[in-house]
Amino acid sequence: MGQPLPGETELESGWVGAELKGTVSFPRVRPFSLHIQVLRMAPVYDFTDHHHTRREFLRRMGFAGLALSAGGITQSCSMSNPRAHPPSVVLIFMDDLGYADVGSYGAEGYRTPNLDRLAADGMIFTDFYASQAVCSASRASLLTGCYAERVSIRGALSPSSEVGLHPDETTIAELLKAKGYSTAIFGKWHLGHHQEFLPLQHGFDEYLGLPYSNDMWPVGYDGTPASRGNKAAHPPLPLVEGNEVRETIEDQAGQDRLTSLYTQRSVDFIERNAENPFFLYLAHSMVHVPLGVSDRFRGTTAQGLFGDVMEEIDWSVGQVLDALDRTGQSEDTLVIFTSDNGPWLNFGDHAGSAGPLREGKGTAFEGGPRVPAIWKWPGRIEAGSICHDMASTLDVLPTVAAIAGAAMPEAPIDGVDVMPLLLGEKGASPRDQFLFYYDGQLRGIREGRWKRVYEHRTRSYENVEPGMGGLPGPYAFPTVPDALYDLETDVGETTDVAEEYPEIVARLDALAEEAREALGDGLRGRRGSEVRPPGRSSFDRPPNVEHLAVGAQVSLAIPPSPSYPGNGPGGLCDGEVGSRDHHDERWMGWSGEDLEATIDLGEPMAVRRVGVDCLRAQGPWIFLPRRVEVSVSLDGKEWTEVGWTDVPVENRLEKSVVKIEVEVPSVPRPERARFVRVRARNQGPLPDWHPGAPEDAWLFVDEILVEGESG
Repeated sequence: MGQPLPGETELESGWVGAELKGTVSFPRVRPFSLHIQVLRMAPVYDFTDHHHTRREFLRRMGFAGLALSAGGITQSCSMSNPRAHPPSVVLIFMDDLGYADVGSYGAEGYRTPNLDRLAADGMIFTDFYASQAVCSASRASLLTGCYAERVSIRGALSPSSEVGLHPDETTIAELLKAKGYSTAIFGKWHLGHHQEFLPLQHGFDEYLGLPYSNDMWPVGYDGTPASRGNKAAHPPLPLVEGNEVRETIEDQAGQDRLTSLYTQRSVDFIERNAENPFFLYLAHSMVHVPLGVSDRFRGTTAQGLFGDVMEEIDWSVGQVLDALDRTGQSEDTLVIFTSDNGPWLNFGDHAGSAGPLREGKGTAFEGGPRVPAIWKWPGRIEAGSICHDMASTLDVLPTVAAIAGAAMPEAPIDGVDVMPLLLGEKGASPRDQFLFYYDGQLRGIREGRWKRVYEHRTRSYENVEPGMGGLPGPYAFPTVPDALYDLETDVGETTDVAEEYPEIVARLDALAEEAREALGDGLRGRRGSEVRPPGRSSFDRPPNVEHLAVGAQVSLAIPPSPSYPGNGPGGLCDGEVGSRDHHDERWMGWSGEDLEATIDLGEPMAVRRVGVDCLRAQGPWIFLPRRVEVSVSLDGKEWTEVGWTDVPVENRLEKSVVKIEVEVPSVPRPERARFVRVRARNQGPLPDWHPGAPEDAWLFVDEILVEGESG
């Protein structure tokens, strides 16, 4: 039967087909009655073979040999709340942890006794999904209960990102704080590094951790200072406390202490809140590369550094559980352990395992978003139970809100309350669908056992050699075709059965179309009707500006890039200025081409000055124009050039907005015009000193300002 769950029960061989009744005692859980029928012996499962079914995988997990009787488990402990306050919540969130990286999910080469104890005391989910297989998008969904596309957080935000979680979005911390909970996050945030986006502005009382991934620093994967590429442009890695940088992580030794530091602060927080409800979000930086581990655990496992790191993570979980025990809070605390996405497989021996699942991080195949998940709540969740129904990190917020009696967010969310699953209610299936988004693309949809995949280009770890020793290997980039998979019999997604089940394909395609209407789909150029904007960092200027041309009709001789169309030509004279994020729709962008705009003021006016608000962000290749020229006309047919301004090229790293002005001569009188034509000449090829040379520069404009006197 494989290794039994930790406890004091014993079964002898030869019981197949028989029934057993009795009492089982697990550590720290009150005894409960148990009725078991032994069905068959569980064979050892080979995780390298993707052709095994889910049932065979469950046998490998050591659980499929036991089938609970129809009556289920009847616990003798009371369901009443022993404390006067609602239950506390501990959410432990891993980074890049694969589906098979925990002992109870089949991990090999290292031990996870504390995580196994958590599983023995709680519920394991076999079909649990992070909302998306990439850092920031996944974390946005966890805290808001929304698909990342709904809240416009995509990919993994970098130190140069100008966006973050919008202040109007409601997080788990804000819901619980309103109910009197103390709230804290220790670890990785990755939802915006500007102060307006940090945890203290999103409902957390305390924060210590990294604002983004631990590899976003000016150090190469070989541990030496980076001399080129994106890493060379990264600032030192900040360790933030509250809203301030406490110190910077300069070297690998700094990475080695992160797990113990987060754990120490978590234990202290639990001890300080023994008499009131709390929400602890422990968001480990590990097992994201570069791997870091303390000396206590270094070199202790057969799996090498990855195994060492996992044993320290397991130790951390044990410290948290012990703190709950020590302060008398274990019986009234919901503990959730899961991951933001699957393993980063091209790092080879420094990456985890997706087990029988296809691919890993950064993909929409099962190995990307399907992750381990363990929930424990004594007296409510069956000890040692397994849930085969779908659930997701999307569902954490509504479930926790229901448990705490907190009000749900006013804006629509995508999560569902999975408490019926936790309570083992017969026939409960609160989530029957899941959308596989990645970077704005709807790449697949699941309903029940069926998964529909849509043609897309993806990163892949197949047929390429992974890196070793902390160095990355290459990706492959195949285009995968439309397909239908039966995850009940083909969890490795190897066999397309679309031709055999056309009615299933039709139903899933109809559901996907509904999703595209609401949340969009980059694969089909669709923009969703229910998408909300991200938070955007602003320049130090008012959001609106008044001038003569506000609301004027604008026409363009050269259309902008389809990637940066702005709000149409009229957006150049709408009085609304852009943020620091060049993806903001107030910005309009041209690659290698000029802006040539004609503005109809509606009636002749005295024009004294024309300004063009231009963005300078040389990292993403956005340069000021080399010249701005202005012409005017009374009838739109005969034009007079009234001035120009030349703009020198400067090598400046900071992002800024520059208003380039052209003064209109007023001697002997102010120039009267109904029409104003502005031409901003693109820089053209990037300067030789720019790493992108000789490619073309981008020109970004958010507003053309016409100043003077009306009438």
